[in-house]
Amino acid sequence: MNENAKAIYSTVILSVLAGGFAFVVFVLPAEYGLDPTGLGDAMGINGMSGIHVSALSHTQRSHGEDEVRFSLMPFESIEYKYELPVGAGLVYAWSAESEVLYDLHSEEKGGDPQDAISFAVGRAPADQGVFVAPFAGRHGWFWENRGDNQVTVVLRTAGHYEASITYSQAGEFRREMD
Repeated sequence: MNENAKAIYSTVILSVLAGGFAFVVFVLPAEYGLDPTGLGDAMGINGMSGIHVSALSHTQRSHGEDEVRFSLMPFESIEYKYELPVGAGLVYAWSAESEVLYDLHSEEKGGDPQDAISFAVGRAPADQGVFVAPFAGRHGWFWENRGDNQVTVVLRTAGHYEASITYSQAGEFRREMD
């Protein structure tokens, strides 16, 4: 067997082993709820496919749209979240005149806010996407202006939310959604 054939054979064997590993560690727990290694539970992906199924059951909930604006002075921050049931979807787009620090995160209902799970953290002037609540609770953003000038953050959403909560230096403000 020549060197090229050996290299190809080795690559194929390694690819099959890596695929098998990924199937056992990620696909089986997430899609089928089977976790032979226990790593699916440790990573929090055990039974994730159930989230997608339950998202379909929320189509009878009222659909809402929201648009909010926050003016942030240099080094000022604000947090804005929605109360969502498990599996509820949220389509969002936010923008600012310049880069802001952001954190898209969630707090489980009845849990400690210190145990929040972050899904996207970074610095950008805008972001957009779709979010599906992995559990019932408060889900939303933290923004901080790290620049030298005032920045206005504009958030537009559409989804199946029950209420919104604003956290700022002025305190906590809850708004029931229609």
